[in-house]
Formats: sequence, structure tokens, C-alpha cells
Amino acid sequence: MLEKALVGSKRYYTLLAILAAIFGVGFLFYLRQLTFGLGITGLGRDVSWGFYIAQFTYLVGVAASAVMVVLPYYLHNYKAFGRVTILGEFLAVAAVSMCMLFIVIDLGRPDRLLNVLLYPTPNSVLFWDMVVLNGYLLLNIFIGWNVLEAERNEVAPPGWIKPLIYISIPWAVSIHTVTAFLYAGLPGRGFWLTAVMAPRFLSSAFAAGPALLILLCLIVRKYTKFDPGKEQIQTLAKIVTYATIINIFLFFCEVFTVFYSQIPEHMQHFTYLFFGLHGHGKLVPFMWFSLLGMIFAALMLVNPNNRRDEKKLAVLCGLVIITTWIDKGLGLITGGFVPNPLDKITEYWPTVPETFITLGVWAAGFLILTILYKVAVSIKEEIGA
Repeated sequence: MLEKALVGSKRYYTLLAILAAIFGVGFLFYLRQLTFGLGITGLGRDVSWGFYIAQFTYLVGVAASAVMVVLPYYLHNYKAFGRVTILGEFLAVAAVSMCMLFIVIDLGRPDRLLNVLLYPTPNSVLFWDMVVLNGYLLLNIFIGWNVLEAERNEVAPPGWIKPLIYISIPWAVSIHTVTAFLYAGLPGRGFWLTAVMAPRFLSSAFAAGPALLILLCLIVRKYTKFDPGKEQIQTLAKIVTYATIINIFLFFCEVFTVFYSQIPEHMQHFTYLFFGLHGHGKLVPFMWFSLLGMIFAALMLVNPNNRRDEKKLAVLCGLVIITTWIDKGLGLITGGFVPNPLDKITEYWPTVPETFITLGVWAAGFLILTILYKVAVSIKEEIGA
């Protein structure tokens, strides 16, 4: 089926060329980082996880969100999702691929990855994060590719696929839960030391991932002959709505706990993010935009008329994606490091090389996604014809 990716319109090849060019620029900056070290980034002793890990954290959620189409289709026999399940699974493949790339570039030296294999430490959450991510990537590749091939040949998928599908459902939840435990398991970081970290991760993932999938479905419908379906998009919109509301609720639960208990080391992180602390407040406008934008999107999405208007829906989904990215990316990572356990404030901001390397990884991910979607949509169009 890969031959489908080699045949396309001028627009398709132009998109591939643009993504490849962005990736190339990012790769050149990465070569500089590989030579010079992580000193070209904004990272340091006090803020050791930054823009790279922020993208990793966010994209794990996007990958996990594929379960929101897999579970209804395979477990609850919601046949309407049969048109978009493959799109969700291939989105998960691209997202996990980007996650792994961000981990590699954050290590500084790629050869350090071998330490995880040569000296496995099952008592480490990082070890299990590697296991669940690689496993989830393989599951989505095998399931998506074989189901699509069976659909093309108009035969039932092979019997061994069904157990993998059932395994992939809890596995999707596990990848973001384990990622949340990476943060919640650090007792020296009050901002992350909370039992609602994993639920917050999952709620934001189930808001942002389906929101991105809706935008991709609308793009596929506009530029190809395959229509993912109006009912499918509306069902995804409901998932985005309720997940966003739950994410906001969990955030305010955390705010109440922190400020009602008046524990200083917990309060300082929220104060820094939303009001600034000791004259430092780079993220204040971003965090307020994230919070207010998320509340606005949720209130608008509750109205069925706004969900049915696909232009409004696209804008609101874009707002959900941006606000959850700010909250989980910039806010969560930096907020956990500032101030440090000694109450010292070291503000972090990504450098120019860091930004271009990040853009290069995103371009690589969307290059993978474009090729996979080209194969999937071509098969769908072939079947429809």
C-alpha cells in the first residue's frame, strides 16, 4: 500500500517539500546542538526540562487520544467511527514518533538511549515510559496497517489483530498515566506532587487529541474525495466539549486544594504562573490566555449550534489545542521548576536554536502523518469508487 504515497497532486508534493525543508533547517540546528551541547538551549541547572519535554508531554496526550475513536468502534460497536478510526490510529503513530524524537534531542547525546536497554531499571518510571511508548507505537502500526489492508481487500481483518486492539485500549491510557507519574513521583516539586496529575493529563489529552483529529478530518474532506462524515465529527466535538470541561474542573480542584491549605511551596508555583513572583512573570499573559481561552471554548462548545457550525467548530478546536498546549507545555514544565526547592527563581525561555529544532521535529511528525494519511485516504477513495 505504500505505493499510494508515491502518487499525488502538485499540492501534495508541495506540502511534502515544505515539511521536508522545515525538518532540514531543524536538523541543521540539531547538528549544532550535537556538537556544542545543550548549552545552546535555555536549559540549565535549575530548569533541566524545557521546550523539548513540553512537546513530548503534550504529544503523548495526542497519541493517547486515539483511544477515543478506537474504544467506541471496536468495543461498543459504534460503526460510524469506522471512517475515522484509521485517521486516529495514524495520528497516534505520528505523535509517538515525535515524542521519541523529542526525547532523543533532549538527551543531548543519542547514544545515551542505549543505557536504557543495556542497564534496564524496572524500578524507574522512565524505563516503563520507554516500554509503553514503544509498545503503543508498534500496536498502532500493526493494527492500523492490517485493518486498512483487510478493508482494501474486502476481507475480515486477521484474527490475531483483535487481541491487539483490546490490548491497545488500556495501553493508550497507560502511556499518558506513566508520563504523568514522571512528574507526580518527584517529592521535591510541589507543583507536580498531586494525585490529580494523571487525570488532568488524560482530560487535556482527550480534549486536544480529538480537537486536532476534527481539524484533520475537515482538511481531508476539503482536499480529497473522502468524507470522514458529519456524524463522526459531531461525536468527536462532544468528546472535546466534555473533556475540556473536566480538565477545567480538575484545574480548579487543584487551585482550591493549594490555596485553601495555604502550603507556601505549592502556592508559589501558581502565584508565579498567574501573577508573577518577585518581579518575574514571563508566563503570566500566556497562562491567563490559556485559562480564559479554555473556559471560553468550553462555554461555546456546550451550545450544539456552535458545534454544528463547522467553521465555528474549527476555530474552537484550534483554541482548545492552543490553550491546552500552553497549559500542559509551557505552564506545567516551567511552573514545576520555578521557583526551585530553595526558593530561587530562574526563568526559562526557549532559545532560537531550540525553537527551530522543535519546529523540525513537528515537521518530521507531520511529514509522517501526511504520508500515512495519503495511503489511508487513497484506500478509502478506492473503496468508495
